[in-house]
Amino acid sequence: MPLSLEVNTGLPATAQLLTDGGDVRIRLDGQSGLNQYGCPPYPDASLVALGSSTASVISGQGFAAADRLRDRLLSWAACEPAASAYARELDRIRDELKRFCGIPDLSGVDVVFAASGTDAHLIAAQIVDHAVEAPLCAIMVEAAETGSGVAAALSGRHFSRRTALGALVSEAMPLTERTIVVEVVSIRLANGCPRPSAEVDAEIVMIASAALAQGQHVLLTLVDVSKTGLIAPSPTCVAALYQAYPEQLTVLVDACQFRISPATLRAYLHCGYMVAITGSKFMTGPSFSGALLLPPVVTQRVRQLPASLLDYSAAADWPLRWQDCGLNVVANDGLLLRWEAALTEMRAFYAMPAVQVGEFLQKFAEAILHRLQCDPLFQLLPGTQVDRGSLAVASSWDSLPTIFPFLLYHAGSGPRRVPLNREETAAVYYRLQQDLSHEQDHFDGRAPAALRAQRFQLGQPVLCGSRDGVPVSALRLCVSARSVVSAMGPPAGLGVAGVIAQAMAALDKIAWLIRAA
Repeated sequence: MPLSLEVNTGLPATAQLLTDGGDVRIRLDGQSGLNQYGCPPYPDASLVALGSSTASVISGQGFAAADRLRDRLLSWAACEPAASAYARELDRIRDELKRFCGIPDLSGVDVVFAASGTDAHLIAAQIVDHAVEAPLCAIMVEAAETGSGVAAALSGRHFSRRTALGALVSEAMPLTERTIVVEVVSIRLANGCPRPSAEVDAEIVMIASAALAQGQHVLLTLVDVSKTGLIAPSPTCVAALYQAYPEQLTVLVDACQFRISPATLRAYLHCGYMVAITGSKFMTGPSFSGALLLPPVVTQRVRQLPASLLDYSAAADWPLRWQDCGLNVVANDGLLLRWEAALTEMRAFYAMPAVQVGEFLQKFAEAILHRLQCDPLFQLLPGTQVDRGSLAVASSWDSLPTIFPFLLYHAGSGPRRVPLNREETAAVYYRLQQDLSHEQDHFDGRAPAALRAQRFQLGQPVLCGSRDGVPVSALRLCVSARSVVSAMGPPAGLGVAGVIAQAMAALDKIAWLIRAA
């Protein structure tokens, strides 16, 4: 990374920069040319993006915006340090992001950029642990519903062998000598059904109460929403705990899916909660664009930043008042370009009238739920109604489902349906992304050539227990900000019917793959 006193006279190509400034998950596989989430660093117009709960391929508009910013960085490189340009552009993005989040007028709220949602969790845990004298106990929901590296990040351990700023580290090794205890709570049962909310809340209260009684400070994570669309623990439960122990408990809202409205996000910050978001899930920016929003009640406790963040955070990732905090003055141009692309999607989404957004999401949900409930090859993974209790914002689009997880079942006429196991489901997931028109002789011809040729990307399979002794995972069909914009109609998009038809075609191809197996 370029240091503040260096002048950079050249930059890698935009596609390469989009894979820089993150851990090993963003690196491209040498054979496929895809990152760990199955995405290339350039647009793929022939791939129908329905997997925003995992990641989305960068759009043409997003790539063009990133490319223009890269050209500007290159033009400035001869006359100013790279880190100076990085800080200035990141401040611009910070201001615009605050407007989209509906918080430009909230005094004292800091926006800290992070390479990923996992990095945001690590930063949150480190600053809280550094600010309190008591030992820290972090409480989170199961990794299958949040992220594989979240537990390590909260516990203060490296979650990858490479950090956001390029340091090579030993995965799972601690960042500091302080030990952070992590308690994990399941929010689904062994059969994949959601645990009753009251049961989850009761376990959270029990764990938190025990930790507090032992003199620990509690960092409680509230997921809104999880990989399969759940909220846990309930906002009502979290609010009661926080009000009872405002000095001994800190709340982190994991909103990394960013499937919440500005009003909901604003309400969480008003409560005094930290909020982690990303531009790479619902907003469909490229993978690895995270941010952590800090309310004043948190920043007032943090007098200085811990040295453990040196390999994860650049000075300019923090607002100006933090930039004498000892972090390295470097430029993470990959993070900068990814957020520029994400903002391109956000501008288009937030230009849509909220009422129309809600109307489309309602129609999309009705169509998809009906198909999943009526087709014997699918079974909707049970979920719960979005309920934020007293935090709820009337008539907000974020009360509607945008992630639709479902199990796959073998075709057959017998009375007992047999689910596809995890390996079989993964095979369908990967083949769904391929043009299979050339393999028509190997199948039974039930699907037209046009459908076999279409390529669809859904959310990666999520482990969800077992059915009838068969370990299963769920695919996830997702609606995104990009889908919403496209649904607003021609000439820019497909219209409501067109977007729904694309999702139905994805389910048609899955059904064909199951029958043809």
